[in-house]
Order: sequence, then structure tokens, then C-alpha cells
Amino acid sequence: MDYAVIVAGGRGLRMGSDLPKQFITVAGRPVLMHTIARFREYSPQMPIVLVLPKAQQDYWQGLCRRYGFGGDCLVADGGETRFHSVRNGLALIPDDADGVVGVHDGVRPFPAVSVIAACYEAARAAGAAIPVTPVVETLRHVGGHTVPRDDYRLVQTPQTFSIRLLKQAYGQPYCDAFTDDASVVEAMGCAVATVEGNRENIKITTPFDLAVAEALLARQRRAEADTK
Repeated sequence: MDYAVIVAGGRGLRMGSDLPKQFITVAGRPVLMHTIARFREYSPQMPIVLVLPKAQQDYWQGLCRRYGFGGDCLVADGGETRFHSVRNGLALIPDDADGVVGVHDGVRPFPAVSVIAACYEAARAAGAAIPVTPVVETLRHVGGHTVPRDDYRLVQTPQTFSIRLLKQAYGQPYCDAFTDDASVVEAMGCAVATVEGNRENIKITTPFDLAVAEALLARQRRAEADTK
């Protein structure tokens, strides 16, 4: 059986808000609900582990009741770092589970369902896969020279892995070099495949990102209306 671990531990500091960014309302409901809905669209029956700071869990359950949102996720406590949060989420998946797990940022509400599917299938074949997009702007090294952007890719989530592989990787001691799940797996010497992501799959961290999210959802609603 496949799983998803959605990590939502943000405090909204860069958003300039007292409300954690995963709970900010976009197009009528909290960002986190949009994110979960994408994974349910991909696989309605797939278990979802939601990782939230313990102090936010009652608030989340209240939001689910207010918006009539099915809160049937398994809930794990957030940790000191993203690494510890993911490890806590993985602990709710049985050790003998045989499938693929995708780890996704709770404030990335726009992964294309086709990209989610491609990531899971790539991990099923290769053991580990991440979505990436091309760099479209010029890159300049802080040392004072331009670097070839074609040599680089921007990394997104969901990052997908064999469940057993990712559990083994997260058994390692924490290291500051662990910036995402792929870096944790690569620390064991494992290769990670890449899948073409979608540029709309932004991570909402600033007010500008929030404005972009509103525009993307407005465009989506217009497209849906046109098909009716």
C-alpha cells in the first residue's frame, strides 16, 4: 500500500502573519486543505499522514469541522526540524509496509495530479524519485560569475521513495546537510531519479506567493466553469 506524508509545521513568520501559513485561507478554504485535496484526487483511498505541531492539532480539527472537510488523516507530531517531523510521520507507517511513500510540503497546494502519479510510478521503478523544473532565470555565483543554468534544476515535492528505503534513511542521525528527503536518502549512497514537475507547484511562504496562489485558483475555477 502507498502512503503520503504531508508536513505542515510552518509558523508564518515570512508571511508576516500570526496565523501559520498552512491555515491561511485561499479561495475560500485553508491552504492545507487544497494540498490534501490534490492527493485525494490522485488516490482517494491512500492513507495520508499529516504532520502538525502538537499545539496546532486542535485548531486543525476545528477547521475541518468548520469547513466540512473530512479530517480522516493520521496525525503525527511535528518535530524540532523538518527531518524530525518526517521521521515522526514515517513512524505511523507500519515497518512491514510494502509500497511507496510520498513526502510533500503542506504549503504546496498545486502539484499536478499527473506529476504526483509520475513520482509514485518512478519511485516504484527506481526506488526514489523527485519532481524538478528547469531554472528559467540567469544564475550568478556569489563569487561573482554566472553559472550555466542548464546544469541545474529546481526541486519540488512530493519526493517519493520505497517505504522501506525511506524508513532506513531516516534511521540515520540528523545532519545539517539534510535539506530535503532526497538528501537524506543520498547520504546512504542511493541514487534518486527525477521527474518533470509543474511550475505551478509553488511553496507558499510570502504574501507574494499567496497572491499567486489566489490567481492560480481563480484561473482553475474559470477553466472548470468553461467545461460545464
